[in-house]
Amino acid sequence: MMPQPLARTARLGDNPAMEFMRIYGRVLALLGPEKRLAWLLGLANIGLAGISFIEPVLFGRIIDVLSASDKAAPGETWAATLRLLGLWCAAGLVGILAGILVALHADRLAHRRRLAAMSLYFEHVLSLPAAFHGATHSGRLLKIMLGGADNLFGLWLAFFREHLSTFVAVLALLPLALWMNWRLGLLLILLIVVFALLSAIVVHKTEAAQSAVEDYHSELAARAGDALGNVTLVQSFVRLALEARELGTVMQKLLAAQFPVLNLWALMTVLSRMASTITVIAIFVLGSWLHLQGKASVGEIVSFMGFATMLIGRLEHAMGFVSRLFFQMHSLMEFFGVLDTRSGVMDRPGAKLLEKPRGEVTFEHVSLSYDGGRPAVSDLTFSVPAGSSVALVGATGSGKSTTMALLSRLWEPQSGRITIDGTDIRDVTLESLRRQIGVVFQDSAVFHRSIADNIRIGGADASLEDVKHAAILAEAHDFIERQPQGYDTIVGERGVNLSGGERQRLAIARALLKNPPILILDEATSALDAATEARIQKALEQLMQGRTTFLIAHRLSTIRKADLILVLQHGRIVERGSFDELVAKGGIFADLARTQFAGLTP
Repeated sequence: MMPQPLARTARLGDNPAMEFMRIYGRVLALLGPEKRLAWLLGLANIGLAGISFIEPVLFGRIIDVLSASDKAAPGETWAATLRLLGLWCAAGLVGILAGILVALHADRLAHRRRLAAMSLYFEHVLSLPAAFHGATHSGRLLKIMLGGADNLFGLWLAFFREHLSTFVAVLALLPLALWMNWRLGLLLILLIVVFALLSAIVVHKTEAAQSAVEDYHSELAARAGDALGNVTLVQSFVRLALEARELGTVMQKLLAAQFPVLNLWALMTVLSRMASTITVIAIFVLGSWLHLQGKASVGEIVSFMGFATMLIGRLEHAMGFVSRLFFQMHSLMEFFGVLDTRSGVMDRPGAKLLEKPRGEVTFEHVSLSYDGGRPAVSDLTFSVPAGSSVALVGATGSGKSTTMALLSRLWEPQSGRITIDGTDIRDVTLESLRRQIGVVFQDSAVFHRSIADNIRIGGADASLEDVKHAAILAEAHDFIERQPQGYDTIVGERGVNLSGGERQRLAIARALLKNPPILILDEATSALDAATEARIQKALEQLMQGRTTFLIAHRLSTIRKADLILVLQHGRIVERGSFDELVAKGGIFADLARTQFAGLTP
């Protein structure tokens, strides 16, 4: 099963409200590893919410007691007032303690979980196969990780500071308001309905436009990543002004798409504030009329005014939450979309470790098509005895690199199987399989780290002596010693401070350090001059002794000593044999040999 590339931008679908709640639920679910602290902070928020609506009730009760003081003894009035003030002080103390708890731990929890989410995303993306990375720009993946993690942090922090207490307060306020005076309570319910309708309308009208905005954000990240990753190309072809201008064009399109969205949300804020003002005035007018009719006390009116003011504040918080979540939703959907992407290459249940194999490799009728159409390789069948060498020869696109990718399980065959020492490689863990295979790629990739760290990719625990020994065998030690900090020299992004040949020698040193039983040399010496290639070839031949080695080469001089040569064409093996046997046959390989070795005849 091939992993699907990311959609250009995630969409909310036909039911934005349900999608909002689903994504918000996933955001909160990421707090699971620290759920005890999360529950404690949640209880503290419930306490804060309870206190927020107890205070106006107590205030209204005190006003009623003082209003009736002329009908009661002074001592009774004073005692009742002190009791209510005592309750108020106790509630305030609980609120202070709960606030301290939230203030101390909410930020810390959000910071820890933000870094944990980034780590989860990072490890997952690195585990996805080449097909996913080939279809998704690395700049976009980085933008999704950073933007998603920042939005997660903001939502977690807002949940413990505002969202939960707002939700609890609204749920508690409405029944309490209806119980105290259902006529005034209906006005509060009407206000909530207005807020909800306005939110739904604005979300519906702006969702498509915000999707376009996120498309432009992704394009910005991809364009900037391309330019920064190829700065030498940009400078060499005098594209500085052009790249900046094209980036500016995307920015203008982004703003043109963003401003209408912002206008609608600003209009909703104005309409919501208007509805809030009208509601407060209506409560005061209706409360006054009910008081004159003897159906509401002054304390109830005061309590309801407190409720209304508090509820308006909470609803404004809720509107801010909806607004922030709306603008963050697409980023979060992309973040979870990456996490939901599953690799087509995974460990089978019960997969065992591949430990110290002899290195006998067999392909049995192996076929693979990348797109379901033209096969990349078709019906590959061959066997390589342990410790022998096999060379793969053919034109570009003939299937050589694909064959080796199948051996490393970067892809899964759609038919057939590959075995090592008779064991199907799908029955062993990916990690243990790849530990037994060393690879030197045609395009030698290096990290923006020290030379020693780049060689230690072949063995993380290797000592500096081991690193130097591998570098000496790879003919890399001399040029490393000439660097400003020797083995501690930083090679620059993508090895920009090294030549192609120097990068390739580091790659060979890293494979030597790994010392695996199976080697894949993919044009391992193609970037080297003839003299250096000859020296490294001796080191490689020494390394190949007793190890199963696969050589991918266009330069036939590097494969003359191979035990078996496979000639591939359109994904199929069309010729096989030793160097001399294939030359004598006078076929495709013989034509290649005559081209490279003048005067060679079969």
